Amino acid sequence: MNNNKPYILFGAGGHGMVISEILLAAGMNIKGFFDDRTSKKEVLGCPVFNALDTIRQLDHCCWIISIGSNEARKRIAVSNQFIYGTALHPKSYVSPSAIIGIGSVVMAGVSINAKAQIGQHCILNTGANIDHECVLEDFVHVSPGASLAGNVTVGEGTHIGTGASVIPGVRIGKWCIIGAGAAVIRDVPDFTTVVGVPARILKTEKTHE
Repeated sequence: MNNNKPYILFGAGGHGMVISEILLAAGMNIKGFFDDRTSKKEVLGCPVFNALDTIRQLDHCCWIISIGSNEARKRIAVSNQFIYGTALHPKSYVSPSAIIGIGSVVMAGVSINAKAQIGQHCILNTGANIDHECVLEDFVHVSPGASLAGNVTVGEGTHIGTGASVIPGVRIGKWCIIGAGAAVIRDVPDFTTVVGVPARILKTEKTHE
């Protein structure tokens, strides 16, 4: 995280509240939230700005897109050329050999082990485990308590559900959904939803919007 710049959070919902507390726990300064879809004036004592033109005038700030939807985070990141920071909870563990992309969030109790690579604008939610040499592409969300064993690859935009587990070496495609509690023991194609123990294909979409 950049210790010299204040942060602005894009999204003032529940996910934004969690990220703001991560930043505060890490000693960061929060300038406020931007959210044009709410009438809120403040969140946890921080102001909520409703006009993007106004907030663009706040120079020298880092942004984090504090929205849980992977699709929404990608749309916002592509549409806005902000300077992005990261949010790493002080009670997470990040290996010194791991790489964390800009805009990503690492919540309390997360463990990221040796040579793991985390893409841009990812969410590693509370208590998630990312083992050695895993590769997560951009806009991935790993939900609370999910566990990826070593050498797992996760494609862009995929959502790993709460408490799911993935055995070593599995490749999960882009824009997949891994159901809560699923046990993934084989590769998952792009745009596929899998559920159950062991995980089975529920549906596969031909395209992704």
